[in-house]
Amino acid sequence: MYAGPMNLIEGYAVEPLTTERFDDLELILGRGGISGCWCMYWTIPTTTLWSKGAKGGSTAPNRAAFLAIVDAGPPPGMIVYADGEPAGWCRVMRRTDLPGLANSRHFRTDLEIDNVWSLPCFVVRKQFRGRGLTTVLVKAAIGHVSSQGGGILEAYPWDTSDRKAPSTVYTGLAATFERLGFEVVQRLVPHKPMMRLIID
Repeated sequence: MYAGPMNLIEGYAVEPLTTERFDDLELILGRGGISGCWCMYWTIPTTTLWSKGAKGGSTAPNRAAFLAIVDAGPPPGMIVYADGEPAGWCRVMRRTDLPGLANSRHFRTDLEIDNVWSLPCFVVRKQFRGRGLTTVLVKAAIGHVSSQGGGILEAYPWDTSDRKAPSTVYTGLAATFERLGFEVVQRLVPHKPMMRLIID
């Protein structure tokens, strides 16, 4: 249940993930942390290492590794609350802290990355989908980057109008980012653009 200062975006409370809110993240990701991922996919340099860390679900090494990131700070993402319950989550980190992106065949780049923040994944609990919470989380991330002095916010959405399973479009949809002013800066494969927004 949400308790804390009201940081409202479109009527929803959004707060940074801290150690005290890790239980809320677990409610969003589920007991197994989405097949043991625990939001570590882009943090670990290779898929092979990530897969080893995913084994064990609720006791996976990835869980312990991500909790250590949360404990160390700064907050690695944002949680949105709806009806007083943890409803959704997005990761927002500096791109240089996500080495998996550099090794991705879709999102490796020769573009500037030193002042780039990444929005690599979103999760919204089933009962809260259809409320626009991904948009709320993107707006929260924009505000977060602005509060850190600005920079470039980067996203990796699917560019499709076809219906896809939430587990497939965990990076979001291009249309969402287009509405918020993001522009395509790179497209190594047709359905996976890399999009950026400059934030003052």
